[in-house]
Amino acid sequence: MTLRMLWPLWAMIAVFVPLLVLCVWQLRASRGERRLDWVRRTAMVACVAVIGLCPAIPSTENDGLVSNAELYFVVDRTGSMAAEDWNGSEPRLHGVANDMVALTQELPGSRYAIIAFDSQSTRQLPLTTDSRAVRSWADTVHQEITAYSAGSSIDRPLDQLRTTLEAAEERNPSNVRLVFFMSDGENTNGSNSDAGDGFASFADLAPLIDGGAVLGYGTAEGGRMRSYDGTDSSGYGTDAPYITDEGGADAISRIDETALRTVADQLGVQYSHRIAPDDLGALVEDIDLQAIADDGRRDLTTYTDVYWPAAVLLGLLLAWEAWNLSREVPKRKRDSEPQRRDRHRAMAMSGKGG
Repeated sequence: MTLRMLWPLWAMIAVFVPLLVLCVWQLRASRGERRLDWVRRTAMVACVAVIGLCPAIPSTENDGLVSNAELYFVVDRTGSMAAEDWNGSEPRLHGVANDMVALTQELPGSRYAIIAFDSQSTRQLPLTTDSRAVRSWADTVHQEITAYSAGSSIDRPLDQLRTTLEAAEERNPSNVRLVFFMSDGENTNGSNSDAGDGFASFADLAPLIDGGAVLGYGTAEGGRMRSYDGTDSSGYGTDAPYITDEGGADAISRIDETALRTVADQLGVQYSHRIAPDDLGALVEDIDLQAIADDGRRDLTTYTDVYWPAAVLLGLLLAWEAWNLSREVPKRKRDSEPQRRDRHRAMAMSGKGG
């Protein structure tokens, strides 16, 4: 049994202590029927006080494996991610989609968020425990529209990711944050920062995360990319033309593992080259999900309020009080009738005397 307190304790004391003192005082001073009235009123005050304390019975249920792990998928959607060199001849984004779903299965019960970047960086999915939302997004992800392409910039999601992680740390500082950066590493439009790698450094994000990985897609030989105009008749699996380079030949996109390894070093996570749908267990084997869940977050505590007997009793006492008051009205009328007759008699005799 526990007390959930519908009102603050100080308010309970300020309201009910004076009322109970008044009731007890009147109870001791009254006799006969009046004493019974104050017994009833004392009980009414006590019932309201019990309702205010809100006694409840807590119960803990296992609501499945729910942890305090937060997974942030940072997904490259630039045109190069449509290069057809994953798992033979599939686009790299197919590998991204496969790995996103696999990671949600490797780390069930976590919270998931998605940040995607192409010509700009956007948050596609806020933190949610619904792994189906991740699967739905992964099943429908496309490369950016070719005509809108502004070049690849591996550091484009940096500010968005920093803002998201800082907000998450402020909101839930004890949670475990894992970042999975998924890209081919191409950096044709980087920030040329002082990091010396052609893109801004991710190093200042390292203290904000507890693990994760940089996943690299593509091959050294590279692959061609179908153009995409936002319709189903373009992109992979259609007859849409391949993207061409300045010379008019089919453009070839190749993975830049040097850039990807640099990002991994800056974040303090491991790097993994992804060319086929193989097992991802090695990436998360150091993450003890059971230990994370054992802090009690997977146990859902619910409360069953048990103040209803006091509420039922209060209703009966109020009905009794109302009935008693209704009886007082005709009684007072009867008591005042002799007084009216005396006044009329006195008025009549006064008239005779005049």
